[in-house]
Amino acid sequence: MSSRLPYLLLLPMLGLGLSLGAAPLDEPLKPLPPRPQQDPQRVELGRQLFNETRLSVNGTLSCASCHHLAKGGADDKAFSIGFAGAPVPLNTPSVFNASLNFRQFWNGRADTLEAQIQEVVQSPSEMGSNWDHVVQTLSADAAYRGAFAAAYPDGVTMNNVQNALATYERTLISSHSRFDQYLSGNTDILSREEKYGYQRFKSYGCIACHQGVNIGGNMFQKFGVMGDYFQVRGKPLESDLGRYLVTGDEEDRNVFKVPSLRNVAVTAPYFHDSSANTLEEAVDVMFKFQLGRVPSAEDKILIIKFLETLTGEWEGKPL
Repeated sequence: MSSRLPYLLLLPMLGLGLSLGAAPLDEPLKPLPPRPQQDPQRVELGRQLFNETRLSVNGTLSCASCHHLAKGGADDKAFSIGFAGAPVPLNTPSVFNASLNFRQFWNGRADTLEAQIQEVVQSPSEMGSNWDHVVQTLSADAAYRGAFAAAYPDGVTMNNVQNALATYERTLISSHSRFDQYLSGNTDILSREEKYGYQRFKSYGCIACHQGVNIGGNMFQKFGVMGDYFQVRGKPLESDLGRYLVTGDEEDRNVFKVPSLRNVAVTAPYFHDSSANTLEEAVDVMFKFQLGRVPSAEDKILIIKFLETLTGEWEGKPL
């Protein structure tokens, strides 16, 4: 920054001084909740199923094929590759913290993780299977028969496969981000620039949509509030219709679930259409088409620094 004086004047307001204790901060955003307690047998069964390629019709694709837990829980490709070798129509969101979203899929067509799992297995562009085939395949495996019998009184069923997978996914909480530690009272863990970036995130209005414990994922919003994003981008696609494909309501045209910003620094590319390859590009699009504002170059840098503090951990390692 050109001068340190503005920061020094803002110290009391921004809480930039030394931490005096571990009391949680009174902020509109809150830390992620602890990983929920789940039946350990069902969690382990779900973990195995998450990595099971036999959920797909030709045994080539598992949940983990597109949701890389070591890389933010998403896919580094613009569009994941389905069982038949063709790309799926929308960018794959992170599976981390998905249980905290109010709906699943970009257009919110699934109310629960179980409903999402049911659809993905049957999707002609994703796993291409059917549930009778999945149940028969797993039932033919003695190890799975035993694991299901131990976890569920009625053994291998469609509902139990979905429940086991959803139970495991509910444990995929990317806790301990530096921002969460800051919210929990460790105010020294963020740099001055990162704290100031958080303030700019709030003052520009980003927090109006990226809100709640998941910093998004709890509302629908039109993509292109302050301008026609799709006209500027060109080459309209059916997937651009968003929630309109679910409801048929004209007001839902180009409306999508607001994505969570947690782990956003490690889950490029961005948006349903993967049109932004970097955080810088994504922030530019959001300012232009959602806020109708032009940030200063310094403010944009600060906001990106804040977004980078949202990267959590999995199994004790940063994502």
